[in-house]
Amino acid sequence: MKYGIYGISGGRRQPKPLLDVRNVTVRFGGVVALDHVSFDVASGEICGLIGPNGAGKTTLFNCLSRLYANHTGEIRFAGQALGALPQHRMAALGIGRTFQNLALFRTLTVRQNIAVGTTCRRGIGWLAHALRLPAVAREELAQAARVDELIELLQLGKVADVPASELPFGTQKRVELARALASSPRLLLLDEPACGLNHQEVDELAVLIRTLRRRFELTVLLVEHHMGLVMALSDNIVALNFGRKIAEGPPDEVRRDPELVKAYLGESAEPRVVQ
Repeated sequence: MKYGIYGISGGRRQPKPLLDVRNVTVRFGGVVALDHVSFDVASGEICGLIGPNGAGKTTLFNCLSRLYANHTGEIRFAGQALGALPQHRMAALGIGRTFQNLALFRTLTVRQNIAVGTTCRRGIGWLAHALRLPAVAREELAQAARVDELIELLQLGKVADVPASELPFGTQKRVELARALASSPRLLLLDEPACGLNHQEVDELAVLIRTLRRRFELTVLLVEHHMGLVMALSDNIVALNFGRKIAEGPPDEVRRDPELVKAYLGESAEPRVVQ
């Protein structure tokens, strides 16, 4: 099912993307990491971003997070250009992210790590906090309730008060996901969420991502090497190779694209389907 935001254009209702990437180019010295990449992601869609190592996937994620600046082109989120915005505005704008390499506060507990994600949604000024006005207490209660909801949803209750450094890798991945969700994003960027997980955990992850999309009305951009997960989850797939877009479309079309098969899957690769 596609969940679209629609506008009127020329008397017809046209889909309006939540994320619009147009002709984005990024260079590192003489290396072109992204070469005029264009695609869009509709509201409520799960879009898979695939390609071999060095294809430009993480570079694109870093542009969306404003960790990198693109040299040409434009990225728009909910109609707003991101190019002039600082990094710290992304979470408050509605973009949440996980990382391929975990970026947790290792000495903080699970609950504390997740609570960090709520800070971008604080609407009460410093003076109100200094005076401990009633609005501050109400906001803190709402944030605590959000943290509790995510702890329950991601089955982290038994380790809620355990430091992140003491948890197994798969559990730490769920903590990082919960922290990203704590900021109440509209767009969730998932950078290789299945990395290091076994087959059962990957299947559980697929169910979880679908549940999160439905429950929080999320749009998801998914970078992942586990092709079964990508093909099972994605409404649309964008494939990159050497910084160029080489394929785009529904999974059944993209998986048979000759250029993609040659560049990434191998001539006879057939991904395992996640139920």
